[in-house]
Amino acid sequence: MYAKFVRWMLLAGFVLWQAPVWAGLDIQQWNTAAGAKVLFVANHDLPIVDVNVDFPAGSAYDVPDQSGLARLTNHLLTLGAGNRDENAMAVAQADIGASIGERFGQEEAGLSLRTLSSEKEKQQAFQLLAQSLQQPRFDAAVLARERSRMVAGIKEAEALPGTVADKAFNRALYRQHPYALPPAGETATLVRLTPADVQRFYRAHYQARYAVIAIMGDLTRAQAEALAVQLTASLPIAEGGALPPIPPVPALPQAAVEHISHPSSQSHVLIGAPVMTRTDPDYYPLLVGNYVLGGGGFDSRLTQVVRDKHGLAYSVYSYLSPMRQQGPFVLGLQTKNATADEAVRLARNVLDRFVAEGPTEAELRQAKANIAGGFPLRLDSNRKIIEYLSVIGDFDLPLNWLDEYPKKVEAVTLAQIRDAFKRRLDPNRLVEIVVGGAAQKSPADKDGRVASTAQ
Repeated sequence: MYAKFVRWMLLAGFVLWQAPVWAGLDIQQWNTAAGAKVLFVANHDLPIVDVNVDFPAGSAYDVPDQSGLARLTNHLLTLGAGNRDENAMAVAQADIGASIGERFGQEEAGLSLRTLSSEKEKQQAFQLLAQSLQQPRFDAAVLARERSRMVAGIKEAEALPGTVADKAFNRALYRQHPYALPPAGETATLVRLTPADVQRFYRAHYQARYAVIAIMGDLTRAQAEALAVQLTASLPIAEGGALPPIPPVPALPQAAVEHISHPSSQSHVLIGAPVMTRTDPDYYPLLVGNYVLGGGGFDSRLTQVVRDKHGLAYSVYSYLSPMRQQGPFVLGLQTKNATADEAVRLARNVLDRFVAEGPTEAELRQAKANIAGGFPLRLDSNRKIIEYLSVIGDFDLPLNWLDEYPKKVEAVTLAQIRDAFKRRLDPNRLVEIVVGGAAQKSPADKDGRVASTAQ
């Protein structure tokens, strides 16, 4: 969950916003004849081209009895295509100094490319990326080997308390919804996946009409247009109707508390609820409010109370992860097993008070200043910019989203934050997962929240 927190901070613009960098960013957008959406920013300062290609092919498009199919399919795209097996593909990239990588999340999946913009190198790199997207080999022997590696990786990760907490949290939060499926899959389902399963998933999801192509770097508009056509010309053709959309997330029926025993020295705690979509009208009030609550590092109330005042956790935080449907609000911390109950009580008290009262005027001013322009990191590389292009394209955000971001932050009021948190986050209807120490024995806690135990 902490990795998701860091990624969200980067994508949300917490640590990358500085007005001079964003001003005048010329994002050009168009659609290819095949239906792919393209976003392009030219930058001739460096002889580099970056490309991201996304499809609706993340783990939310898995089904329970084939959990892990989306991840396996995406992984195999980089392991041989056309007349090149995985070794030949790796050698071809190394020869021209290019790098093709996987892009995988709960909703989108695809490939990325970084290459030099010199004519020979870029044309060879574009051809390799096009092959990987359009002619994946899905060799049976490679699939079997990588499937076994993925199973081994899952088993190893499941010994870690953080992984146990993440999986339990998502199950409790999303229940039967696709967001509950673990992105890496399940060992019991992975071992049954076949090349035919992978080919079927690929043909259904990696179609030109679904593609979002982000291009950043040393190209002209005409060259970017030609590249977009090259990357999508031979993708699978449309078969049947469009993919069904990810369904809305049902509201939590009641609070749930789960304490899972684990032989670790520290307890891992996650508390949260489904709250916000990427295009939510409460996006900015929730964003700014969460900075005060737990997203602002040492400035946040959670850190000041749980860490600084009481010394119960080195790291305590909260974040919002907006998705197509209601992504989670997450409050997380790690603490010694002996202090888990006290740390959870203090953190929930901070949350309860914040939902009831919101931030102070001083906290709001500080949050706005830091979010809009107080952090040192800048959008100073192609790779950083292209991630924003992908987010804008994937979620159909307006092209001026980056320019409007600080204005929307500055416009947030105390009343909007208080109203948004009261409506969207009920402290009496949260999921609470604690992994570490001995499992609790009581069927319900003192507040009446449903409790369960696991070994």
